[in-house]
Formats: sequence, C-alpha cells, structure tokens
Amino acid sequence: MELSPSAHVDTFCRDRLPPFPLWPELHFDLPELHYPDRLNCAERLLDDAVRRWGPDRPCLLTPTERWTYGDLLERANQVAQVLTEDFGLLPGNRVLLRGPNNPWLVATWFGVLKAGGVAVATMPLLRAGELAELCEIGRPAVAVCDHRYLDELASAVSAVSAVSETGAGTGTDAASGRLRPAVLAYGGPGGADLVARCAAKDGTFPAVATAADDVALIAFTSGTTGRPKATLHFHRDVLANADTFSRHVLRPRQDDVFTGTPPLAFTFGLGGLVVFPLSVGASTLLVEQASPRRLAELVEEHGVTVLFTAPTAYRAIMTAGEAGRLAGLRRCVSAGEALPAAVWEDFHAATGLRIIDGIGATEMLHVFISASDGDIRPGSTGRPVPGYRARVVDEEGEPVPDGQPGLLAVTGPTGCRYMEDLRQTTYVRNGWNITGDTYVRDADGYFWYVARSDDMIVSSGYNIAGPEVEKALAAHPHVEECGVVGAPDDERGMLVKAYVILRPGVAPDGATVKELQDHVKRTVAPYKYPRAVEFVTDLPRTSNGKLQRAELRKHARSAPGAPQSPSPEPEGKA
Repeated sequence: MELSPSAHVDTFCRDRLPPFPLWPELHFDLPELHYPDRLNCAERLLDDAVRRWGPDRPCLLTPTERWTYGDLLERANQVAQVLTEDFGLLPGNRVLLRGPNNPWLVATWFGVLKAGGVAVATMPLLRAGELAELCEIGRPAVAVCDHRYLDELASAVSAVSAVSETGAGTGTDAASGRLRPAVLAYGGPGGADLVARCAAKDGTFPAVATAADDVALIAFTSGTTGRPKATLHFHRDVLANADTFSRHVLRPRQDDVFTGTPPLAFTFGLGGLVVFPLSVGASTLLVEQASPRRLAELVEEHGVTVLFTAPTAYRAIMTAGEAGRLAGLRRCVSAGEALPAAVWEDFHAATGLRIIDGIGATEMLHVFISASDGDIRPGSTGRPVPGYRARVVDEEGEPVPDGQPGLLAVTGPTGCRYMEDLRQTTYVRNGWNITGDTYVRDADGYFWYVARSDDMIVSSGYNIAGPEVEKALAAHPHVEECGVVGAPDDERGMLVKAYVILRPGVAPDGATVKELQDHVKRTVAPYKYPRAVEFVTDLPRTSNGKLQRAELRKHARSAPGAPQSPSPEPEGKA
C-alpha cells in the first residue's frame, strides 16, 4: 500500500499513522468513492457548492443569524488567511477547535482545512486536564476557542510543556514541535479576536491542494483505559461518509433544513450537521444547547426537515408532550446508542415518522449500518450501508452462524487508524474493524445490538470510559477505592454508576454523594459524572488485584442501587 505525495510540510500526522500491515482492509465498492489523488474536502464541500448553486443559498442558520454559502466561503477564507498570515500556520499543522455549535466554529473548521491544516475539534465541556492531554497527544500549533470557553483552555495550555522533547517528526515547521499552542479567541471584544482579524482580510484564499489521503482531522474517542485515542481521518474519508450513509440511506434534498444536538466534535455531529447538508446544498440550524422541549420548538419555528439526535432526546420530546411540533420533519436519525424498539414504535405512533437508526464509530467516522423507510425493522440497527461490509465473528475472527451473538466486524472506505497507539492491534484484526459491540445477525442480514463488549459506557449517546471516571473519583480524599460501570437506565440507555469504598470516618450519605459528583464535574467533562453512587465495603478483584468490572456490571443490572443526588443536569447537556 502506498500513500500519495503529501502536501503537508509538517508531516507529524503522516509520520504517526500505524504501519500498513495494521491497517484495516479498505475497499471502494461504489463509483462515487473513486476520488482524485489531489483532494481538499473543504474545497469540494464549500467552493464547489458556491460554483454550482451560487453564493446566496442559505447555509448556516441560528435562532438569530443567517449565513449564506457565500458568507461561509468568505469567512472560511478569511480564517485561513488569519491562520497562515498572522500565525504562520503551515500545511500539516494541527489546529485545536473549542466551542459550541455555531457558525464561527464551522467557518474555522473549513478555514483550517482550506489552509491544509488538520482540524482537532474538542468537546466544549472538557476540563483543563482533559484538554492538556489532548494537546500533548496532538500538539496543535494554534487553539481557536470561543471566548466564553477560554478559562479551561488557558489552564490547559499553561499545564503543558512549552516544547516537545521528541521533536516534530520530519516536518520543517518548528511550530509542529510545540506543545503549548498559540490561543486565538473568537466572538469576543478587541482587535486580537478572530472575528476582528477576519474583517481585515479580503476573503480570497485558494485551497491547499492536499492529497486525498492527507490527514484532514484528528477525532478523539474515549479509550477504555481512560487515555483518549486519536483517530486519523483523510480528506477522502470526510466525503466518503456523505457518499455512503448520507447519499444512500439518508437521501437528503437541497431544500432540507438540518438540525440536531450532537456537538461538532463528535463525528456524528460533524457529518449530520455540516458535511451531509453542505454536500447537497442544504442548510443547517446550529443550536448551542437545547433541552428536548426547546429542540422541538426550534424544529417547528425554523421548518427543520432533518433531525439528528440520540434516543434519549426522542423519548424526552414525547414525554414532554412536544411530539406535535415535529410535524414538518422528513427524516429523523438516531445514533450514539442503541434505539429501543419501544421508543421507535411509540415515536412512530405519535408522529408517523420512522426513525433511522444506525451504528457508527469515531474510528469509522460515521454510520456504517443503518436502514431507512420500508427497510427499517424496529429494534434492529439495520443492514450494512452501501459501501460497507459487516459480519459477526468470534474471538478468533471467524464468522458465527446467524442468530448467534458475536463481535461486530466491519470494513469499507473508511477505517481505524489510531495515531501512534498500540490499541490499533485490538481494534483492527485480520483486516476488519472490531467495534467493541456484541451483535446478532439474522437470516435476512439485519444486525441486532446485544451489548457493549468492553468497558465503555454509552449514556445518552456519549461514550464515557469507566476508568477515567474512576481516576477522577480516586483523587478525592474521601475515596479509598472505587469502580465505575454502566447501569441500565430507561431514560438514558445506560448511566454512569460508581461503587465507592469510603475512607474511615466519612459518612455514606447523600451529602457525600453530591460532594463526589461535584468533584467529578470539576475534574472531567460534567456529562461524565456518576449519576448513581453506591457505597460498598469491598470491590470484586482477581487474584492479582485487578478490578472485575464484569462483576460490577452484573450487580448493576440486578440491583441499580442508590443513593443518588438531586444535582441538576450539567450545563450544555440536552
């Protein structure tokens, strides 16, 4: 296997791709997946859209703003000018992005890619320690941040070393060896703000002629060890998801209006709220945060026709009595966690809409098993999306008979490429991507979700690593030992549950529960906090002292336990 000649001066990402023998099998079964060797996905999605449909089509909407395709192109070009002219960004440099879903975040994403940079989008609720770890892994040259979210980023930047000890690979850019990125705020006051800087640029910027297999973005996914895994995706990968799931299952139209709740740092959100609508000239309503009730109101107010969110939100909209506001929808998409058949049936009865379920993975970039319209079987995830192949295998990688549970394995035009991470050999086996999910395939080729087969907790569509929460809890002086697993929950699918051994003298009461929960919220992203805490006197361990999370999961399924605190939802969570 050979890569095309790179346009990246800073070869940090390409140097850290896994060795070719560890790559999954890639195949391009559809004619639309045959891309030219030189390809910049930002140019294809944005410049080509303006050339095809003109600059005046509505593109990015908010409850108070309206950007056309021409507006977005001009501002993306201005961002690229600011990054290259004011900050010396070179092709291949990484740019960390931090902010809620809004037009300037999208403009920055496009500007980074047009400049030949690598976009590293992060969750806006991440705390300083989490951000510092991402900086140490990805070594961004610049961090572009919504001015309202600067505090945690500033703490993160001050916590990392100023210069990498291991150097910058073979690239010639000194900034690529920098662990402490330059910070550029947007949306705030002053002439140093990105928006003010952009106003001084003429908005003309020819996209860098990147290779189709140059890295376009680093997407982080939670690892079961608690250390994030950096997944590397090419320019062609970004388009491949539009040319598979979107084109063949979602089938969007130019007059569609998209919206949804997943952050753009989630590849589910990036595809559903940016790549898919722009690939057909549609518009997207960007919502920084919204309760299920508010989300339904926005759908009605703005004539939304395509909605992306998690099963939790669909259930909550019905519970709130707001299903009637969704009458204008044409497509509803659910991913991030398994969609219960009962939720699908209840939602269909209330609205007449058929939710499109699907399973995707950060490693694969987006959805690879799904179904729509008459092909949907409630409770089933669906069948392989055109362009992908899937099967159920045993631990040795051999296919199991239909009707028997096993590990989900998938291949297609995208696949797992962890950046310099030994976990590549766990995710990719015999050329197949092994997602960590247990599935059953029926005789008709439909795939049915059984359970996660690792320590990942999937709650309301968010992937949460139990060991990461354990690490945060263990840092509190009240905690002697702890174990964290997912517990079944009707509302969220799963919730984070902590089993805690307290130090002597600490009261096992509701006040202690709340103190521990608040501590976790301050330490890691608030959505990761344990919504259930059970105090215990011992934890199940192996003979060599390893925590047996499987035993804790069994206990969680049979006895959910308490106490739980009355603490409110973390800010920004739908």
